[in-house]
Amino acid sequence: MVYYAGVDLGATNVRAAVATDDATTIGISRNGTPRGPTGIDVTEGVLRTLREACGDAGVAPEEIAAAGIGSIGPFDLAEGAVIDPANLPDSIDRIPLTGPIEKLIDSDEVHLHNDTAAGVIGERFHAARNPDDMVYITLSSGVGAGVCCDGEILAGWDGNVGEVGHCVVDPRGRLTCGCGHDGHWEAYCSGNGIPDFVRLLADDDPTVSTELPLESPEFTAKDVFELAGEDELADYTIEQLAHWNAIGVTNVVQSFAPIVVSFGGAVALHNEELVVDPIRERVSGMLLNNVPEIRVTDHGDDVVLEGAIASALTEGTGDRQRMRS
Repeated sequence: MVYYAGVDLGATNVRAAVATDDATTIGISRNGTPRGPTGIDVTEGVLRTLREACGDAGVAPEEIAAAGIGSIGPFDLAEGAVIDPANLPDSIDRIPLTGPIEKLIDSDEVHLHNDTAAGVIGERFHAARNPDDMVYITLSSGVGAGVCCDGEILAGWDGNVGEVGHCVVDPRGRLTCGCGHDGHWEAYCSGNGIPDFVRLLADDDPTVSTELPLESPEFTAKDVFELAGEDELADYTIEQLAHWNAIGVTNVVQSFAPIVVSFGGAVALHNEELVVDPIRERVSGMLLNNVPEIRVTDHGDDVVLEGAIASALTEGTGDRQRMRS
């Protein structure tokens, strides 16, 4: 039997799984992402999680033929490392991944992707038609995309293709993104950005009534969606989110002409009717080219992990015709 592994490194959690050559998961482990003090501590957390997944599967790490990694970025692909991750403490400046995992499993077949690229690999692998042109978009704490175009998973010279959340949707630049620049899609529509967007809308029109706890440090995007249909400001915000999301998705579709756009991330997964349905309704009237199928991933929070496993099985592509035998 030949075994494969997938690793999902997020800012909050590390997950690893071991699968057989038909993509059946036989071992899994989940841990919190170490907060440092250095990147090596995060690397050790990843290796520990992968060892635990191997133990759960009853497989020695050296029996793993190939591994895929879906990770937060940005990357130094030449070094196979994450550099200066935005959502981890500043003391973590470099997280080596590819080399240490190659050493653990005694194989140089390790494929590193950003998390959204792993997402599109997983969506492609599990799709009924295994399409050559598709996009996976995450609407979560941030906004990003993984792109498969003409059968190729786009990575770019530095591995950082797909940072669509940092495309400008509002040329007025009324909100500043967490990256420090103005008008970015992520500043308006991400889980982290929505509370500031609500406050901006409230300042624009103080006559709009609301029960939202705008001044509370505990105020989150979840509060907005929970009051949908019951709160004037919440409903207005959701309408405006649909506007900016439609612009962002239209730009992605015009750029890459996918057949399928698949959504994941907490904002989309937990609020499909309020977030994804309005995108479907609006995007069709904004496109020059073909209107893609717009759907929500069937894999929930595991879409990146599923993509990492699929990457290991298909030489980093998600193309079932390239499954290892």
